[in-house]
Amino acid sequence: MFFKKRQSSMEREIFEQSEILEHLINTYITEKEDISIEVPSGIEQVVFVASGSSYHCARYGADIFGKIASIEARAIYSSEFLLKAVIPHSENMLYIFITQSGETSDTNKALIKAKESGVRTLCITNKEDSTIWNASDYKVCCHAGVERSIAATKSLTSQMMCVTFLAIKFAKLKGIETDSYINELISVPHYIEETYNLRPKIKMLARFVSKYKNVIVCADGVSYALAKEAALKIKETSYLNVTSSILGEFMHGHVAVLNNKSVLIYILVDDLTYTATKNLNKIKEDYNPPICIIGNKNVKIKSTFNINIDCESKMVKYFCDAVIVQLLALEIALKLHRNVDKPHGLNKVVK
Repeated sequence: MFFKKRQSSMEREIFEQSEILEHLINTYITEKEDISIEVPSGIEQVVFVASGSSYHCARYGADIFGKIASIEARAIYSSEFLLKAVIPHSENMLYIFITQSGETSDTNKALIKAKESGVRTLCITNKEDSTIWNASDYKVCCHAGVERSIAATKSLTSQMMCVTFLAIKFAKLKGIETDSYINELISVPHYIEETYNLRPKIKMLARFVSKYKNVIVCADGVSYALAKEAALKIKETSYLNVTSSILGEFMHGHVAVLNNKSVLIYILVDDLTYTATKNLNKIKEDYNPPICIIGNKNVKIKSTFNINIDCESKMVKYFCDAVIVQLLALEIALKLHRNVDKPHGLNKVVK
């Protein structure tokens, strides 16, 4: 008798994402292509505050707010925010707090500290009526459903979708044309379904990466948050020594770690720049590690593996690369016989 191997919560939740994002699109985008989310007016600066994978969403948000809404934005870790003696505050600022459960201790404490300065606050959470939901002036539910796995997957991409909705909403308030961005978002579920079809290739990459104890994940610009997310996902599910870095900064001394046996993963949502190409080729020449590229490669880089989804929109590709990173972490962990849903020493607040 043959028994089918039980699907982990992490695997199941990865494959729920296209449906969840479709639901979010139907929930928040109106027939008139407006965003049905209440936000304050007159906002000129945004500060995102979050921890873990939610912080990586915040990094994405800081970039996307500048691109879509021309609003100055930055991201800060909740724990780092709590250490600040003085925090920036003005009537034109909005603090956005991101937490899957709505019960993340340091993020909730950060919100209290922000409110003491009199700033307006908005939360993005997966749980209505949570602590952060009730404490925030404005609120957005990411409707991802209960997330059981320690590793955040569907909550991350749903948070990213909500952050993008907010950027579009603020852009509309400023009279900026946003139809093209809305059309791109509507196509995200389709492209994520296409990304799932890359799983056989991702398994091959995972099998290769699992042989290395040192993994370096690099990126540039907006893709850096994906590099940080990849490092976190692989570390917490496989216990490998994974570090992330902006590629340009990695060249300033950090590159010396490649004197140890390592594999380098480079993630990008747009085309390889001249500088990135030059840096990767120098790494290859000086240290000769295997270089694996997630995203568009070019003929000037000799890579061992390349995983890519064919998509012109950088914003859509960001969601797809996030899913590729999740599947890569899952497959590495499975190859190493880890329990992806219950990593040793880690606990999750499920709300």
